[in-house]
Amino acid sequence: MTKIKKILIANRGEIACRVIKTARKMGIKTVAVYSDADKNALHVGLADEAVHIGPPAVNQSYLVMDKIIKAAKDTGADAIHPGYGFLSENPEFAKRLKKEKIAFIGPNPHAIVSMGDKITSKKLAQDSGVSCVPGHMGLIDDAEHAVEISNKVGYPVMIKASAGGGGKGMRIAWNDEEAREGFQSSKNEAKTSFGDDRIFIEKFITQPRHIEIQVLGDKHGNCIYLGERECSIQRRQQKVIEEAPSPFLDEETRAAMGAESVALAKAVDYDSAGTVEFIVDGDKNFYFLEMNTRLQVEHPVTEMITGVDLVEQMIRSAQGEKLNMTQDDVTLTGWALESRIYAEDPYRNFLPSIGRLKRYRPPAEGTLETGAIVRNDTGVFEGGEISMFYDPMIAKLCTWGEDRGVAIAAMKESLDNFELDGIGHNIPFLQAVYDHDRFARGDITTAFIAEEYPEGFLGAPENSGHTRKIAAVCTLMHDIKEHRAAQISGSLQNHERDVPDLWSVAVKSPTGEDRVYSADVNGETGVRTIVMNDDSDKAALELEVSLNWRPGEEIVRAYVDSRAFTFKARAIPEGYRVWHRGVEFDIAVRNPRAAELALLMPLKIAPDTSNLLLCPMPGVVVSVLVAEGDTVEDGQALAVVEAMKMENTLRAESKCVIKTINAAAGDNLAVDEIIMEFETGE
Repeated sequence: MTKIKKILIANRGEIACRVIKTARKMGIKTVAVYSDADKNALHVGLADEAVHIGPPAVNQSYLVMDKIIKAAKDTGADAIHPGYGFLSENPEFAKRLKKEKIAFIGPNPHAIVSMGDKITSKKLAQDSGVSCVPGHMGLIDDAEHAVEISNKVGYPVMIKASAGGGGKGMRIAWNDEEAREGFQSSKNEAKTSFGDDRIFIEKFITQPRHIEIQVLGDKHGNCIYLGERECSIQRRQQKVIEEAPSPFLDEETRAAMGAESVALAKAVDYDSAGTVEFIVDGDKNFYFLEMNTRLQVEHPVTEMITGVDLVEQMIRSAQGEKLNMTQDDVTLTGWALESRIYAEDPYRNFLPSIGRLKRYRPPAEGTLETGAIVRNDTGVFEGGEISMFYDPMIAKLCTWGEDRGVAIAAMKESLDNFELDGIGHNIPFLQAVYDHDRFARGDITTAFIAEEYPEGFLGAPENSGHTRKIAAVCTLMHDIKEHRAAQISGSLQNHERDVPDLWSVAVKSPTGEDRVYSADVNGETGVRTIVMNDDSDKAALELEVSLNWRPGEEIVRAYVDSRAFTFKARAIPEGYRVWHRGVEFDIAVRNPRAAELALLMPLKIAPDTSNLLLCPMPGVVVSVLVAEGDTVEDGQALAVVEAMKMENTLRAESKCVIKTINAAAGDNLAVDEIIMEFETGE
């Protein structure tokens, strides 16, 4: 057994930072690699050494084996951890490292070949008697062949990249047209992301749960499983929220899935951390999907309920150590959740967002008063850039609690306290999911997002009780700001400026039903009593509010009637724009006279852009699918734009005629740049 002394991480972002932390704990030196776009990235600064490997495009940097191996040799690294994605499931890379006498911190090449390729792994699983989803495991020639196969399997079908992962190269097709489009998009994404454009098709099981088993093996024939993870909250096959254990499985099903996973892993002499993924139906029947021969993005939730550092176990296995535990030693304690914080705009169909992180202040890691634990795996920092070249993940926020309820409460509190500005992000959507009754019950499937948000995410339902509390707190914020301004000017002492105790508070509700309250602020300091009255027949609401807030702060942490209450607020003319648990609205706080005058102000009307196709996010035009003068139907594909390694098909919202086309394939476009202009059809 040879101890590893220096590890090169052939990856970037949060997973590179994650590997560095464990290596440092074990006393192992680390080497980062970086592209032009990542020269100031967090993982570069965390590592002991860093090597530049080329331009931003992954096929010129992170996917180039020769550059990675040269960087390892030049720095004296005796091992490489591939993270996930990129070269992590490339058997040729593992073989090259073996030839170069550099340890690969992952499974042996045979296991990667057998199980990392989805087509091969399904055939092996079928030969081993493992229940598999019906499908076509052979290679597919072209789009028409894909349609033919899809009809034989029966719609809906899942079109998947053989070398895929992380939701890349995956499409659901419900008819022939979607099969044609999905085949080409999946093929393109697979080629871009993995350098392998092979595609296969399988039956898409409706209302399924996505549950996976974590396995861990060594080079001495030992293999165990570390419980399961529920990953059913997905969008476009990209996991959004994961938890461990699953709220659905019983001990008997867990044991059966675990035993099957271990048997499958042993069949290929699996000797590292890996994941066996299953679809589970409502009767707890489970079907093998694939095996990921690498560390998973969601591995932290398994670590939090088992106490096992999976990266450490991978390193120990790579240097020839035996597993230091047996199956009987594995215990699942408490509950863990992971929220993937993405650079994307949930209000614009989750389109990718790029730009500078003007503010990035995640909640503090550690133990809360409830005993819950907060963990945040990240690869970014305040002032850093989110580029268009890589996936949009910003962080993985995790919480652990003694049970599911405690873990969810801790996650809600942590998301409330997550400060993130400068780009679009999905925190409001995550908050809405955690507040959803169906999620609280554990009644989730992979169709949860599509079923609960069929028109896209338009915001969470408003909670009128929360709105009143926010209105009261915003009134106190405004009162504090006005008194502060008066003190700075000296007008309070000179009695030149009278700060009123009674305010008019107008709430511009997201539902369009605006409400006006009168808010009477009582008291000078400490706990203030605020009396809210909306001129209805209901009695006035009296709230005790204490607030440790200074003008300019966006995270507002208050106590309302002795209970903690947190929301985000940004100053706007005459008030605040507020975000709370997936709800966004404006609150104006005015003195009574200003409120009277506000009623006389004309409303600003937004410009009409219905005759334009605007680029919804910064990206590259892959193709324009229509020509000037064409008549197109509602829902017809107009253009394809790629951003962050994902292709987005832009469609017509109504029947129309193409008047002008302003963009062509290969063009780099900014957000809201005009792609084409329409004439209204008859």
